[in-house]
Amino acid sequence: MRIVDIRETAIPLKSKLANSSFDFTEMTTSVVAVITDVMRDGKPVTGFAFNSTGRYACGEQMRARFIPRIMAAAPDSLIDDSGDNLDPAKVLTQMLRREKIGGDAERSIAIGTIEVAVWDAVAKIADKPLHRVIADRFSGGKVTDPVFCYVGGGWYWPGQTIKDLQDEMRRHLDAGYAMVKMKVGGLPLDEDVRRLEAVLQVVGSGDRLAVDANGKFMRDEALAYAKALAPFKLRWFEEPCHPLDYALFAELANVYAPPLATGENLYSTQDVENLVRFGGFRPGHDIIQVDPPQAYGICQYARTLDMLAKHGWPRTSLFPHGGNQMSLSMAAGFGLGGAESYPGVFGDFGGFADDARVVNGAIALSDRPGIGFEGQANLYRIMRELAGL
Repeated sequence: MRIVDIRETAIPLKSKLANSSFDFTEMTTSVVAVITDVMRDGKPVTGFAFNSTGRYACGEQMRARFIPRIMAAAPDSLIDDSGDNLDPAKVLTQMLRREKIGGDAERSIAIGTIEVAVWDAVAKIADKPLHRVIADRFSGGKVTDPVFCYVGGGWYWPGQTIKDLQDEMRRHLDAGYAMVKMKVGGLPLDEDVRRLEAVLQVVGSGDRLAVDANGKFMRDEALAYAKALAPFKLRWFEEPCHPLDYALFAELANVYAPPLATGENLYSTQDVENLVRFGGFRPGHDIIQVDPPQAYGICQYARTLDMLAKHGWPRTSLFPHGGNQMSLSMAAGFGLGGAESYPGVFGDFGGFADDARVVNGAIALSDRPGIGFEGQANLYRIMRELAGL
């Protein structure tokens, strides 16, 4: 058993949406195929992944360093102890050879995307859904099914009116979601508050609404927003400031009683540990949102969970960033608080399987082997062409 090829291609998202700080008109993502010599139905078992959304394609690092290291390794050195499957932890170790400590974001996304694709191959070789493989290895076999999902929406669109924003939120509720998120920080505070109040008229209460500033604010504006938002008792206030400004997070936690959230722009276990040590985050109250394919992958995510448990953090306080089949599988297998969903945005890379249905705010899991990209016709077409299947 061995990996015979690893391929990457960059795909544009072709999106005009915007958050508080930037638009996605130039955004790309890397799609990866890990091709093995295991044959099923006359085709090689192939693992797929992409580097989530919000960070550009990173194929150059993959081709220059990480793919060659894997392909140069002795095939037996990448096999698990049973001899029956690949070992993602060993593949991760191989990719990290000759890498200097620190500077994680320069490599964590490229490495994590390949590593998640390896997990997809591992689950397919085992003929199990990835959430089951993760649960068996890291959660005592317990799978969360169905998985709570909230909508990452409320973007700033060109020409958008408040009525347009309300109509969007009604569509999400009509589709079965019970919680939505909207952007703040792209307009003056008083205008953002009017947008928020309009959305609350649709969703009904603050615990069904979160807001996301995408790290926009410096201290004064972050504190002003915290003061204005506190009376609404929102589900959480996400990324009010730079993700590494732990001192400001701690200050906000002292004055903002409802939950805070951050994590999608943290790329290592050490980054997350610094957040919980110095950022004032409150275990069981605030929310951590690491994006696994962008933070070294699933093996490292499990190590991050172990670290957080030592600091008193329950897994239910974690919601992986991403809004895709990968994050859904991880939320189910690790027993996390839930998953994000991006209906109608990010082109072929947003959302879940074509047959997925939201009922009372949750999505039932598929039994497709692996991550389940095969259930997303448009996305799988890209992946299948990359692998030559």
